[in-house]
Amino acid sequence: MTTEAKPSTRDRLLEAAAALTYRDGVGIGVEALCRAAGVSKRSLYKLFDSKDELLAASLEERAAAFAATLLPAVDDGRSPRERILHVFEQVESQAGVPEYRGCRYLAVQVELKDQSHPASRVAHHVKANLTAFFRSEAEQGGASDPDLLARQLSLVFDGASARAGIGADQLTGLIAPTVATLLDVAGMR
Repeated sequence: MTTEAKPSTRDRLLEAAAALTYRDGVGIGVEALCRAAGVSKRSLYKLFDSKDELLAASLEERAAAFAATLLPAVDDGRSPRERILHVFEQVESQAGVPEYRGCRYLAVQVELKDQSHPASRVAHHVKANLTAFFRSEAEQGGASDPDLLARQLSLVFDGASARAGIGADQLTGLIAPTVATLLDVAGMR
Protein backbone atom coordinates (compact mmCIF):
# COMPACT_ATOMS: atom_id res chain seq x y z
CA MET A 1 0.00 0.00 0.00
CA THR A 2 1.44 3.34 -1.03
CA THR A 3 0.48 6.58 0.58
CA GLU A 4 1.02 9.95 -0.95
CA ALA A 5 3.18 12.19 1.13
CA LYS A 6 1.41 15.37 2.14
CA PRO A 7 3.18 18.43 0.74
CA SER A 8 5.32 20.19 3.30
CA THR A 9 4.33 23.55 4.75
CA ARG A 10 7.06 25.14 2.65
CA ASP A 11 5.81 23.47 -0.54
CA ARG A 12 2.23 24.53 0.17
CA LEU A 13 3.35 28.13 0.69
CA LEU A 14 5.41 28.11 -2.50
CA GLU A 15 2.49 26.68 -4.47
CA ALA A 16 0.03 29.19 -3.00
CA ALA A 17 2.40 32.07 -3.78
CA ALA A 18 2.85 30.87 -7.36
CA ALA A 19 -0.86 30.37 -8.00
CA LEU A 20 -2.14 33.52 -6.32
CA THR A 21 0.49 35.90 -7.63
CA TYR A 22 0.06 34.58 -11.16
CA ARG A 23 -3.69 35.02 -10.97
CA ASP A 24 -3.94 38.17 -8.81
CA GLY A 25 -0.52 39.82 -8.86
CA VAL A 26 2.23 40.36 -6.31
CA GLY A 27 0.08 42.59 -4.12
CA ILE A 28 -1.67 39.53 -2.69
CA GLY A 29 -1.76 39.70 1.10
CA VAL A 30 -0.05 37.43 3.59
CA GLU A 31 -3.41 36.37 5.04
CA ALA A 32 -4.63 35.20 1.62
CA LEU A 33 -1.37 33.34 0.99
CA CYS A 34 -1.56 31.58 4.35
CA ARG A 35 -5.25 30.75 3.90
CA ALA A 36 -4.60 29.26 0.44
CA ALA A 37 -1.68 27.22 1.78
CA GLY A 38 -3.57 26.17 4.90
CA VAL A 39 -0.85 27.45 7.22
CA SER A 40 -0.49 30.09 9.90
CA LYS A 41 1.38 33.36 9.50
CA ARG A 42 3.76 32.08 12.14
CA SER A 43 4.60 29.12 9.90
CA LEU A 44 5.23 31.44 6.97
CA TYR A 45 7.60 33.62 8.98
CA LYS A 46 9.39 30.59 10.41
CA LEU A 47 10.25 29.50 6.88
CA PHE A 48 10.69 32.87 5.13
CA ASP A 49 11.95 36.20 6.42
CA SER A 50 9.18 38.04 4.58
CA LYS A 51 6.47 37.75 1.97
CA ASP A 52 9.03 39.16 -0.48
CA GLU A 53 11.36 36.24 0.22
CA LEU A 54 8.48 33.79 -0.26
CA LEU A 55 7.65 35.35 -3.64
CA ALA A 56 11.28 35.17 -4.72
CA ALA A 57 11.58 31.53 -3.63
CA SER A 58 8.37 30.67 -5.46
CA LEU A 59 9.65 32.24 -8.68
CA GLU A 60 13.05 30.59 -8.32
CA GLU A 61 11.46 27.19 -7.79
CA ARG A 62 9.53 27.51 -11.05
CA ALA A 63 12.43 28.81 -13.15
CA ALA A 64 13.61 25.38 -14.31
CA ALA A 65 10.08 24.37 -15.34
CA PHE A 66 9.66 27.70 -17.17
CA ALA A 67 12.83 27.04 -19.16
CA ALA A 68 11.95 23.38 -19.76
CA THR A 69 8.54 24.33 -21.14
CA LEU A 70 9.91 26.95 -23.50
CA LEU A 71 13.37 25.91 -24.58
CA PRO A 72 14.19 22.97 -26.83
CA ALA A 73 16.38 20.18 -25.51
CA VAL A 74 20.10 20.81 -25.77
CA ASP A 75 21.56 19.40 -29.00
CA ASP A 76 18.16 18.32 -30.32
CA GLY A 77 19.44 18.38 -33.89
CA ARG A 78 17.41 21.37 -35.01
CA SER A 79 18.95 24.44 -36.56
CA PRO A 80 19.37 27.56 -34.40
CA ARG A 81 16.54 29.17 -36.38
CA GLU A 82 14.22 26.24 -35.63
CA ARG A 83 15.26 26.29 -31.98
CA ILE A 84 14.32 29.96 -31.66
CA LEU A 85 11.02 29.40 -33.45
CA HIS A 86 10.32 26.53 -31.02
CA VAL A 87 10.26 29.02 -28.12
CA PHE A 88 7.61 31.12 -29.84
CA GLU A 89 5.59 28.04 -30.77
CA GLN A 90 5.50 27.23 -27.06
CA VAL A 91 4.34 30.75 -26.21
CA GLU A 92 1.61 30.50 -28.83
CA SER A 93 0.52 27.14 -27.43
CA GLN A 94 0.49 28.39 -23.82
CA ALA A 95 -1.39 31.54 -24.79
CA GLY A 96 -4.25 29.40 -26.08
CA VAL A 97 -5.07 28.19 -22.55
CA PRO A 98 -7.91 30.17 -20.90
CA GLU A 99 -6.01 30.71 -17.62
CA TYR A 100 -2.95 32.12 -19.40
CA ARG A 101 -1.95 35.46 -17.87
CA GLY A 102 1.30 36.03 -19.74
CA CYS A 103 4.86 35.53 -18.55
CA ARG A 104 4.88 35.44 -14.76
CA TYR A 105 8.45 36.78 -14.69
CA LEU A 106 7.62 39.80 -16.82
CA ALA A 107 4.49 40.47 -14.73
CA VAL A 108 6.56 40.52 -11.54
CA GLN A 109 9.03 42.99 -13.01
CA VAL A 110 6.27 45.27 -14.27
CA GLU A 111 4.28 45.15 -11.04
CA LEU A 112 7.16 45.65 -8.63
CA LYS A 113 9.12 48.32 -10.48
CA ASP A 114 11.80 48.01 -7.75
CA GLN A 115 14.68 46.14 -9.38
CA SER A 116 16.25 45.44 -5.97
CA HIS A 117 13.17 43.54 -4.72
CA PRO A 118 14.10 39.85 -4.22
CA ALA A 119 11.35 38.63 -6.56
CA SER A 120 12.31 41.21 -9.19
CA ARG A 121 15.93 40.03 -9.05
CA VAL A 122 14.84 36.42 -9.64
CA ALA A 123 12.59 37.50 -12.51
CA HIS A 124 15.36 39.58 -14.05
CA HIS A 125 17.75 36.61 -13.89
CA VAL A 126 15.24 34.25 -15.54
CA LYS A 127 14.51 36.76 -18.31
CA ALA A 128 18.24 37.39 -18.81
CA ASN A 129 18.72 33.64 -19.28
CA LEU A 130 16.08 33.64 -22.01
CA THR A 131 17.83 36.52 -23.79
CA ALA A 132 21.14 34.65 -23.42
CA PHE A 133 19.53 31.61 -25.07
CA PHE A 134 18.41 33.80 -27.99
CA ARG A 135 21.89 35.34 -28.24
CA SER A 136 23.63 31.95 -28.26
CA GLU A 137 21.32 30.58 -30.94
CA ALA A 138 21.70 33.78 -32.98
CA GLU A 139 25.50 33.47 -32.84
CA GLN A 140 25.36 29.81 -33.89
CA GLY A 141 22.90 30.63 -36.66
CA GLY A 142 25.12 33.31 -38.17
CA ALA A 143 23.00 36.37 -37.30
CA SER A 144 24.57 39.62 -38.43
CA ASP A 145 24.16 41.15 -34.94
CA PRO A 146 23.39 38.40 -32.40
CA ASP A 147 23.06 40.81 -29.47
CA LEU A 148 20.55 43.02 -31.27
CA LEU A 149 18.56 40.02 -32.48
CA ALA A 150 18.46 38.55 -28.96
CA ARG A 151 17.11 41.83 -27.59
CA GLN A 152 14.54 42.05 -30.40
CA LEU A 153 13.39 38.47 -29.76
CA SER A 154 13.06 39.22 -26.04
CA LEU A 155 10.97 42.27 -26.91
CA VAL A 156 8.69 40.17 -29.12
CA PHE A 157 8.47 37.47 -26.43
CA ASP A 158 7.50 39.95 -23.74
CA GLY A 159 5.10 41.87 -25.95
CA ALA A 160 3.40 38.74 -27.24
CA SER A 161 3.02 37.15 -23.83
CA ALA A 162 1.76 40.41 -22.31
CA ARG A 163 -0.80 41.07 -25.08
CA ALA A 164 -2.02 37.47 -24.98
CA GLY A 165 -2.05 37.54 -21.17
CA ILE A 166 -4.44 40.48 -21.08
CA GLY A 167 -6.55 39.11 -23.91
CA ALA A 168 -5.62 41.93 -26.30
CA ASP A 169 -4.44 39.62 -29.09
CA GLN A 170 -4.43 36.07 -30.36
CA LEU A 171 -0.90 34.93 -31.15
CA THR A 172 -1.86 32.34 -33.78
CA GLY A 173 -0.72 33.54 -37.17
CA LEU A 174 0.94 36.60 -35.64
CA ILE A 175 3.97 35.58 -33.62
CA ALA A 176 5.64 33.06 -35.97
CA PRO A 177 5.67 35.37 -39.02
CA THR A 178 6.92 38.25 -36.86
CA VAL A 179 9.80 36.18 -35.50
CA ALA A 180 10.56 34.67 -38.94
CA THR A 181 10.87 38.20 -40.36
CA LEU A 182 13.34 39.18 -37.65
CA LEU A 183 15.33 35.99 -38.26
CA ASP A 184 15.36 36.60 -42.03
CA VAL A 185 16.55 40.20 -41.67
CA ALA A 186 19.31 39.04 -39.30
CA GLY A 187 20.46 36.40 -41.79
CA MET A 188 19.62 33.46 -39.51
CA ARG A 189 19.82 30.01 -40.94
